[in-house]
Amino acid sequence: MSPHVLVTGSGGFVGGHVVAAAGAAGGVRLRLLARTGPPPGPRPALTFVRGDLAEPASLAGVCDGVDAVVHCASRVGGDPEELRRVNDLGTRALVEEAQRAGVRRFVYLSTAAVHGRGPFRAVRPGEVPLAPVSATSRTRAAAEGHVLAAGGTVLRPHLVYGAGDRWVVPGVLTLLRALGARPEGRLGRQSAVDAAALGRALLSAALAPPEHRGGVRFVNHPRPVPGEDLLTAVAETYGLLPGAAPGLPLEEARARLRGHPVALHHLELLAVDHWFDDAPVWDALGCSPGPSFTEGLPRYATRYRNAEPAPPPGSGRRQYTPDAALCAPSVSPGEKGR
Repeated sequence: MSPHVLVTGSGGFVGGHVVAAAGAAGGVRLRLLARTGPPPGPRPALTFVRGDLAEPASLAGVCDGVDAVVHCASRVGGDPEELRRVNDLGTRALVEEAQRAGVRRFVYLSTAAVHGRGPFRAVRPGEVPLAPVSATSRTRAAAEGHVLAAGGTVLRPHLVYGAGDRWVVPGVLTLLRALGARPEGRLGRQSAVDAAALGRALLSAALAPPEHRGGVRFVNHPRPVPGEDLLTAVAETYGLLPGAAPGLPLEEARARLRGHPVALHHLELLAVDHWFDDAPVWDALGCSPGPSFTEGLPRYATRYRNAEPAPPPGSGRRQYTPDAALCAPSVSPGEKGR
């Protein structure tokens, strides 16, 4: 019988890619957790179950009959107590419900942000401590603890880009347009992963044989992208800053951006190494890491042209979205106000 997988956060950025990966792979039955019920229209390959992480009692029975859980839903930004209810206590309740139902495979989408600000260079799992710097990251780290205590798997990406990205590339575009110049000097190397590859990795982790289950893994492309290459790729893709554009020393760039928190955040992120080294994870999961950032960005160019502006740090939206990526100062593509 084909495996039956419960996915939370399927309407979000990365969760949607998990659903797409299952559709492409075939032979996987999906049950999607929804707070307000299924969307209108037929969904012959999917079933829906109602439940809300903020209301643990609503999760009763959601794991009955499934073989694995892929948990991509998180509260991002906002009231610290609400973050605790959803990310910490909600994940604990979901883990307990999975255990009650006899589900042995539980995969949680976390973020390298639980390690704090960096710099990080070629860091492997277990080499640096948890050091979250916001309520969102603290509750995400607490959620990891519940999953790991139950023998589950935690995947930590850094920068996640691709179809549906509303933070990484929109934020870099905001930075380039605000500066009107190229930051000058060496920038840090950044781990990044295509969201489609991350979706495949999450699904593969849920279906992995016992020897590859459990513990923490970083999931990024094996080759980190230098910050200057990342900026150049975005600038060239969107026709910004021709080669003749003057460079701007970092300190001058920081001064120019003091009144622009989104652009300043992305500059500070790119100025520091955030490189996590766990290349064997892809062989263990039996899937491809996808293209590098500079190879993959052009294929998504049109997806970003009408993207919403990147929100300011700490703004937080009242929705469950996957939090995956920026691990230095306070914001990530799914985690505002980390």
